[in-house]
Amino acid sequence: MSRLEAEGRAPSCWWRFGFWLIIIAGLIILIVWINLRPTGSDIPKCSIEYFYVPALNKTLNSRLNTTLNFMVRLANPNSEQGIYYDDVHLSFSSVTYVFIANYTVPRFYQGRKKKAKKWGQVVPLNNQTVLEAVLPNGLASFRINLKTQVRYKNSFWKTRRFGVVVGAEVGVNGDGVKANKKGIRLKKSDSSSSSSLRSYFPVCVLTNLLVFFAIC
Repeated sequence: MSRLEAEGRAPSCWWRFGFWLIIIAGLIILIVWINLRPTGSDIPKCSIEYFYVPALNKTLNSRLNTTLNFMVRLANPNSEQGIYYDDVHLSFSSVTYVFIANYTVPRFYQGRKKKAKKWGQVVPLNNQTVLEAVLPNGLASFRINLKTQVRYKNSFWKTRRFGVVVGAEVGVNGDGVKANKKGIRLKKSDSSSSSSLRSYFPVCVLTNLLVFFAIC
């Protein structure tokens, strides 16, 4: 083999090596990116659709039945991903954050664009905490917090777990039911955003392209 042939073959080998190195690196970044973010998915929409406290129903005149009866709705707004919920933990307290009771919805799977209605009833540890939730104007107000972790299911894989922490205040009228006839949306308690993760992949792709053209 002549010297010119050897010099001509060396750059070709390095070009092939660099090309496959970029392809492999790109695939690794893609896999990591898929597991870092919920693939553009929206978090579940959670709301309190029904809430009733018999003890606060003035027509019954029964202050002993302080059970909290409720229905929470969880909606999957995504058309391309299902959602695996871990146990959904609900906590009930007064608006002054005096603890009343806890409730757990067992883990479940929710299909694309599906809604789930979860009914429940809890007995407070202390009946007095429920009665003390009544405000001077005759209405009562409670704080409901929801906490869980979810994984998004794509066609062939599941993402890592993402935390969902939401809550809202629920007003109760003289009939012992939720004052707002419409559902009360549970909203995020922090301002965290996944926008930085969503921009991670395009930056990596651009970097790989620049390296590729530099090698060429």
